[in-house]
Amino acid sequence: MSETKPSVLFVCVHNAGRSQMAAAFLTHLSKGQVEVRSAGSAPTDTVNPAAVQAMAEVGIDLSTRTPKFLTTEAVQASDVVVTMGCGDTCPVFPGKTYLDWTLDDPAGHGVEAVRPIRDEVEQRVRSLLADLPLH
Repeated sequence: MSETKPSVLFVCVHNAGRSQMAAAFLTHLSKGQVEVRSAGSAPTDTVNPAAVQAMAEVGIDLSTRTPKFLTTEAVQASDVVVTMGCGDTCPVFPGKTYLDWTLDDPAGHGVEAVRPIRDEVEQRVRSLLADLPLH
């Protein structure tokens, strides 16, 4: 981990749902103590509207976020890389911590189906945050 603050990268295929929610939760819950990134192996143009709505219900605004393409630099700059269904497309570097979270993909689903995914993401982010060395 870096001496200043730990950095976490969340990666899913489209960077439109799971990874966006995870990054938003970690940003919110860490109160700036963690450098947070998210990216996708094949990002879409916009964040999933059902994910935006589900996060708004818990007071977190995703409406201005845009999906980003996964880069080698983003992985190299991160201490922890959390993958969510992107398979082998995420580059692996020594010295990084890799976690793979199996979560349902919210793509194509309404907010009713996204809420349980959001809640699972929040629980996992809280657990991850508890394990990070914060200053």
